[in-house]
Amino acid sequence: MRARSIAAATAAALAAVAARDLVQKKHALLRNYPVLGHARYVLETIGPELRQYIVTSNDEERPFSRDQRTWIYASAKEQNNYFGFGTDNDVEHMQGHAYLKQRTFAGELPDVHDPRAALPSAKVLGGPRGRAKAFRPASVVNISAMSFGSLSGAAVTALNKGAALAGTLQNTGEGGLSPYHRNGGDLVLQLGTAYFGCRNEDGSFSLDKLKDVVAGAPVKAIEIKLSQGAKPGLGGMLPGAKVTPEIAEIRGIPLGEDCASPSRHTAFSDVDSMLDFVELLANETGLPVGIKSAVGEMDFWQELAKLMARGDRGVDFVTVDGGEGGTGAAPLTFADSVSLPFRMGFSRVYGTFAELGLTDEVTFIASGKLGLPENAAVGFALGADMINVAREAMLSIGCIQSQKCHTDKCPTGIATQNPRLARGIDPVSKSARAAAYLVTLRRELMKISAAVGVAHPALITATDIEVMNGDYDARTLRSVYGYKDGWGELGPHLAEEITALLTTKPAAEQQPLV
Repeated sequence: MRARSIAAATAAALAAVAARDLVQKKHALLRNYPVLGHARYVLETIGPELRQYIVTSNDEERPFSRDQRTWIYASAKEQNNYFGFGTDNDVEHMQGHAYLKQRTFAGELPDVHDPRAALPSAKVLGGPRGRAKAFRPASVVNISAMSFGSLSGAAVTALNKGAALAGTLQNTGEGGLSPYHRNGGDLVLQLGTAYFGCRNEDGSFSLDKLKDVVAGAPVKAIEIKLSQGAKPGLGGMLPGAKVTPEIAEIRGIPLGEDCASPSRHTAFSDVDSMLDFVELLANETGLPVGIKSAVGEMDFWQELAKLMARGDRGVDFVTVDGGEGGTGAAPLTFADSVSLPFRMGFSRVYGTFAELGLTDEVTFIASGKLGLPENAAVGFALGADMINVAREAMLSIGCIQSQKCHTDKCPTGIATQNPRLARGIDPVSKSARAAAYLVTLRRELMKISAAVGVAHPALITATDIEVMNGDYDARTLRSVYGYKDGWGELGPHLAEEITALLTTKPAAEQQPLV
């Protein structure tokens, strides 16, 4: 009898826990896996001990280590994201780690503790080429290209709402502009090789459809995707399991079949015709137009810079994606072994433009695991003006790095089209977490900049960071990547402008003269 009572009480308790898990909106994993999902949090709690004594250290997991994920989770939840007792990195022997060099004295700096402090781009996007709708992006941190289809509608909604709250841009990804992108956040419309949402029945590009899309949504810029770091030269892949009736309608593709984008564009065939296409889009829409690409052979970039040096045509921005960038699905060989890692690829592209004196004329956007303050700082030091974050933004809304994006079985409902799993994402609460992460990352970048003695991360130079080579040598980024004098730095006018923008107090806040 007593055993029955205990069993009944246990069953009732588990039922109560399950009921609570199903209705709560804080944790996507618990909504999808009531009761069982708690095991993950128990293991997470004792994870440091298990890793330290049995499995791995806090810095060994990939793509994102436990320390990195912990920082993102805590930042998104607005919890304590500090670490105690000192670094657990082997700083005396770690090869390739980058260290920032703080300055003892500095000029006037913005208030790095103000949660409302703005951190806009140092450059006006589209300004140098006189685009009709040129603008200064309000945030140097923005959400990278992730398509509806690769992500669930709930996840896209959460990110778009988060972008609106944080004042950032969200890139639509190549899957087209969906209803889930229309929740208040400003957009960068990406055009991939399949021209989803802007295509004719035969798959060719349609300018009229593009203009209709732009006119009906808060699109601030257009990005032509040439390739991405995780699958360069391959084209996108959306497994048939993810091609729902809704996605098929948005993209204009067959239901339930693998959706493989072409590896190359059909609207242009070389750099010259690509620049004609860029100018066509800019003239017809008034928007800034740029390109996104991973970095392989350099002939393309050299010809692009050479043609832009003439001054009559050019891209407004260049998004450089590192080979370590993420994706929903890609062959292992492409993810591991095709295209250069971010630092090497970006430095080569930047140097190509710098040789011709064009760097102030182009906004450089960097992506590839840059959603962590130290990685982002390196990107800015190499010459980036803004960074895009993708997987880090996913982590902020509940991703647990299960690496099941390609199976349609994402346990947290982020990278899936399974309605039962997608139900785990509550867009309202998750949007607040996305916004908190984006704002925190910006604030961390302001703190890093202040430590280096500058007002903006774009003012960090390639000599402000050194890369350690074991315990016997250290070289500046400038030396490692062969930068010349002035490379990676803003021109004097841009530097003065952004410093004044961040450090000049409004008239109402200025102290009266005595």
